Amino acid sequence: MALLTKEAEEQIINLLLAEGLADSNLVYSIKQDSEQHNKPVLAELIARKIISDDMVAHATAAIIGVPYVELKNITIDQDILSKIPAEASTRVFAVPLGEKDGILNVAMVDVTNVQAIDYLSNLVNQPIRAWMSSERGIREMLEQYHGDFSGVKDAVRETDEEAASEAQSNVKTIVQDSPISKALTTILSYAAKTKASDIHIEPLENSLIIRCRIDGVLRKIMDLPKTVAPALVSRIKILSNLKIDEHRTPQDGQFTVLVDGQEIDLRIAISPVTWGEQVVIRLLDKTGVSMEIEKMGMSGRALRAVLNGIKKPNGMILTSGPTGSGKSTTLYALIQKIKSEEINIVTLEDPVEYKMEGINQIQVNVDAGLTFASGLRSILRQDPDVVMVGEIRDSETASLAVQAALTGHLVFSTLHTNSAAGILPRLLDMGIEPFLLASTLNIVIGQRLVRRITEKREMYKSSEIETEGINELIGDLLPKTKEEVAEVSEDLGYPGLPVKNDDHYLLAKGMNSKETPGGYSGRAGLYETIEVDEDIQKLIISHATANEIMRLAKTKGTVTMRQDGMLKVLSGITSMEEVNRVASDLS
Repeated sequence: MALLTKEAEEQIINLLLAEGLADSNLVYSIKQDSEQHNKPVLAELIARKIISDDMVAHATAAIIGVPYVELKNITIDQDILSKIPAEASTRVFAVPLGEKDGILNVAMVDVTNVQAIDYLSNLVNQPIRAWMSSERGIREMLEQYHGDFSGVKDAVRETDEEAASEAQSNVKTIVQDSPISKALTTILSYAAKTKASDIHIEPLENSLIIRCRIDGVLRKIMDLPKTVAPALVSRIKILSNLKIDEHRTPQDGQFTVLVDGQEIDLRIAISPVTWGEQVVIRLLDKTGVSMEIEKMGMSGRALRAVLNGIKKPNGMILTSGPTGSGKSTTLYALIQKIKSEEINIVTLEDPVEYKMEGINQIQVNVDAGLTFASGLRSILRQDPDVVMVGEIRDSETASLAVQAALTGHLVFSTLHTNSAAGILPRLLDMGIEPFLLASTLNIVIGQRLVRRITEKREMYKSSEIETEGINELIGDLLPKTKEEVAEVSEDLGYPGLPVKNDDHYLLAKGMNSKETPGGYSGRAGLYETIEVDEDIQKLIISHATANEIMRLAKTKGTVTMRQDGMLKVLSGITSMEEVNRVASDLS
């Protein structure tokens, strides 16, 4: 948002109120509060979601008399985007829209910045006409610089021609050099290069949307005509050895692609939806995943507890969290810690996500009768020392896992619960006897994933609300004096923690760029661990709730996931917004 005078802010607010776009009482209350604390009124209204960034930009354009453009759901041709290099567009927050009568139309956040307009005009060597747009809209457009989808556009044109010529026969012929194969290759290459974990191909009534999940967040990368959908889905089915004539039931498959000389395994899930078939492709690139628990973000008390737990010759180590929170990767990293020629490690997974040398990995196959329960029975007859069960989904698997731990095996597995403490009541609900659970559990781990702030960053002082939130959550953990800093930082695993204060803390914010959208790159785990000692065992036997178990664990030094998140915020690993995004439901 451009820097505005108080008079301009007043005009914009009055215009929004006159148009009925904001509640006058609410605006007046926030306005008084902002003026008392010497804060920009508009910025505060946007932060509290009373008005949107787009509304302010539109109103500003009307007041200063410049054209406005809404950039939502607009795709700009790569030929137009190439008029202004991505670096220049990011620097001045401007994107080219198109050319008319020798003049390049450009959307900008600050159309009053004459120097920026002159800079762009000299850069492209032609006159510029500036259109006003919101910061959010410009950010979305800047993301379109991330990939060159010319191959897809060529495929769209050629596929449209094929569709027209084959309309009578209703038959598609797909060959290796077909345009749609090139289009799929382009999409997969883009996803691999941006380190996306998933590709979503979603049919709508009149279009086909392609989205990628990058660092845990879905981003739309392009809109395609609906005519491309049948050929694209059929191509994926052929590569996955699925039935191309089956459109009514879900199908799962897999295949491998080579991107920049590196093999990437793809897991395919196809489901019928209202407007066709939805395809979700999971990319599994072992080279891009750290198998070291320390590099994944576990440190301090949590790391010490886990390392103690995996040293024991038998018992259970369980991880919990929602889908996509990195539970399996954590188990792989822990197994990597104990792997040796002296022990037999057998895993039972659905699917086998990463192939590890020196470990016997078994793929669940329900159609062939190989379930987690039946597979676990088989594994226990193979003289294992360590067993990893991909997921405990039912009472039978839970019971067998507990029996395996009781008979001298070290068992690793995962459950879908919100927190570490939630694992214990969940297993009790599955029918596991409390005394068996108490005697077999070594350690339980809860985890979520947050995006890491990029290396290119700037520091800022925390606001009054942010400071209060940090102190409320981890004030008791932070060092109280400078003399305590080294000891407390080592204990918690975060070097150089600040002394607790009520003024402000220095926090980091990543610099947005085409390589690091939003100022983030990569992910780190938030962890909480509970060591099951005699006191925790007593609570389990008495059928205590998850809250009661966590309260006791905290008195014994457990750092909760939200607390771990705030420590990572103070250490410059992630942002407060990220912690609130992924762990807002946790205490």
